[in-house]
Amino acid sequence: MAGHRWRLARAAVLAAVFVCAACGLVYELALVALGSYLIGDTVGQASIVLGVMVFAMGVGALAAKPLQSRAAAAFAAVELLLALLGGLSVLLLYAAFAWLDLYGPALVATAFVLGLLIGAEIPLLMVLLQRIREQSAGSAVADLFAADYVGALLGGLAFPFLLIPVFGQLRGALVVGAVNAVAGLALVFTVFRRDLGPRAKAGLTAGAVAVTLCLGYAYLVAEDFEVTARQQLYRDPVVHAERSRYQEIVLTRSVARGGQPDLRLFLNGDLQFSSLDEYRYHEALVHPALAGARGSVLVLGAGDGLAVREVLRYPDVSAVTVVELDPAVVALARAEPALRALNGDAFADPRVRLLHTDAFGWLRTAAERFDAVIVDLPDPDETATAKLYSVEFYALVRQVLAPGARIVVQAGSPYFAPRSYWCIEASIRAAGFAVTPYHVDVPSFGDWGFLLAGPGPGAPPLELPAGAPPLRFLDANTLALAANFPPDRARLDVPASTLLQPRVLEYARAEWRGY
Repeated sequence: MAGHRWRLARAAVLAAVFVCAACGLVYELALVALGSYLIGDTVGQASIVLGVMVFAMGVGALAAKPLQSRAAAAFAAVELLLALLGGLSVLLLYAAFAWLDLYGPALVATAFVLGLLIGAEIPLLMVLLQRIREQSAGSAVADLFAADYVGALLGGLAFPFLLIPVFGQLRGALVVGAVNAVAGLALVFTVFRRDLGPRAKAGLTAGAVAVTLCLGYAYLVAEDFEVTARQQLYRDPVVHAERSRYQEIVLTRSVARGGQPDLRLFLNGDLQFSSLDEYRYHEALVHPALAGARGSVLVLGAGDGLAVREVLRYPDVSAVTVVELDPAVVALARAEPALRALNGDAFADPRVRLLHTDAFGWLRTAAERFDAVIVDLPDPDETATAKLYSVEFYALVRQVLAPGARIVVQAGSPYFAPRSYWCIEASIRAAGFAVTPYHVDVPSFGDWGFLLAGPGPGAPPLELPAGAPPLRFLDANTLALAANFPPDRARLDVPASTLLQPRVLEYARAEWRGY
């Protein structure tokens, strides 16, 4: 009978290790994911979070030494604190970002305290395991770390495939915090209840009630909190907000001076267009690329449908293939009445074919050939998008071009981010294109640049297509001026960006910092 009780108690300790490890990894992933959503620097955020937490775990392991004489009570207290901070971590950091502009220091502090508490777990659990039955240190360590690593695997899989889709990031962290608290308290109040004195039991019970109430209340108000915090980040009223698998999508609407409605789309906080002046951007992007053959057009990105709207104004365009990664953006463009009116219900046109896939991966296997390619992708200020501005990417684009085809790339601002702009130009040239740079003024963005290119020996001329439809902004004189760059924004001799050396990412982060 004693042997049976020993095995059950040992299994309970290892189960607690398993659950706590899963919860700990979820906290780490939640901090990394939140940083990538809010800041956009996935590699940088992961490095900060993991580096700080691993360092703090070492400190926590040392700090747990004086607590080993009261291991049961100390472990339960650590789990309550970990459940409270870990569960509230996303909420607190989002508040620091939205209201206090203290996200960086708050992230480091949160990662450090979480790491400190996680680091204290294993030494305390080791003591508790040895109290059940004395065994060699090597065997005990092997058992604990086996459960710990398998639990980490569960947490790593549960975060993207269960918690985020079912609960969302904010409520998902709260749910994990509750699981963390239950696992720690269940172990201590069952297997090690005799190690707890009356004061320890009372204190832990009161702490458990307080943590439960706090996490429960936060869960109930999470949606209202998120709406309020999100609105704090945007000047205009938010009329639609969702977090897709890939990004946060926000649509705002206001009435500008003169009574014109101003509809704005933001992806991960970056403005994609304003309805007041988007025609300037999209006319400059699309029409010069269609001055040659245009029977079959490929559009990479542009899930809002505005670039597609301009392409469809040409009756001799027979087919438009749109490769857009995020189906949620297209769904919004199809369903939101104001956005649908703005894009002319472009995705309902029978000439349009939609593909929801990664542009880089799709180009690697594409067998079709296109007369024109319009590259309207998010700026290269994140790791995920930097590869779409590389020499390798433009070499893949070159493979799908029909003879005499043109491509156009939105390339950011030659005024605010000149090194980024000319790095993209250098990358296109390195892929075997001749390039014509040009830029126009878009009030919502400022001075904005594009790159028109062709695979031939000579750069394609910057001109309007024969039989172009009536345009609000672009004409021959405007295009002639667009090709001129003033002395303070002359061409920069910068190296190209590649997959292994994403220089454009470094430039974009440095140049857009503070804007």
